[in-house]
Amino acid sequence: MSIALVVFDLAGTTVKDDKDIHKVLQQTLAEHQVTITLEDANAVMGIPKPVAIRQLLEHRYTGNKAITEEWIEEIHTAFVERMIAFYKHDASVGEKEGVSDAFKKLKDSKLKIVVDTGFDRQITDPLLDRLGWLKNNLIDGSVTSDEVERGRPYPDMIFRAMELCGVTDVQRVAKVGDTASDIQEGLSAGCKYVIGITSGAFTHEQLEQENPTHLIDRISALPAIVLE
Repeated sequence: MSIALVVFDLAGTTVKDDKDIHKVLQQTLAEHQVTITLEDANAVMGIPKPVAIRQLLEHRYTGNKAITEEWIEEIHTAFVERMIAFYKHDASVGEKEGVSDAFKKLKDSKLKIVVDTGFDRQITDPLLDRLGWLKNNLIDGSVTSDEVERGRPYPDMIFRAMELCGVTDVQRVAKVGDTASDIQEGLSAGCKYVIGITSGAFTHEQLEQENPTHLIDRISALPAIVLE
């Protein structure tokens, strides 16, 4: 059965990311007297950011302040503000090499394309505006972690993408991402293809441990898989 829908992750998969999210998360937590390494941040890439912040506080905060929902929301609000400013104004923001070409090949073959993300809608819209994919009809829509009951590694965003595109059989869906939670999301949904890309946050060896159906090192290798 042929693929009808491809669900792509954003940062690290289709969007350039020089650990920019990691650095913003690190800086934001530092303002709240919480020290994390870039490796700590990398471990929570892909999951909803409030969940990531809670996990980092639980593992790295050494003070006496209670880890409350209010504190998590305060940190998350500051993180969101920094990320919006980054995606609106930083000169480095752009798509990874070959992304638009890959999207065009899929669209020419009548496939639907949706991007999903651990970001919320506030961050995602400025990024998508900057990239111009919707304006240029290269994607059919987007799903953010705050629009579903459960973000990654749960399958909710994939099911929402299927609803947006009128795809009813998950065996006609491919999921593409650069983190363990992307692979877990695709596998938990039951996607026919769950494709890890090794040029993002996680290495080939790290992604291989999650048992994706395919591993690729660049997005240009994707059409040959999903259009076979």
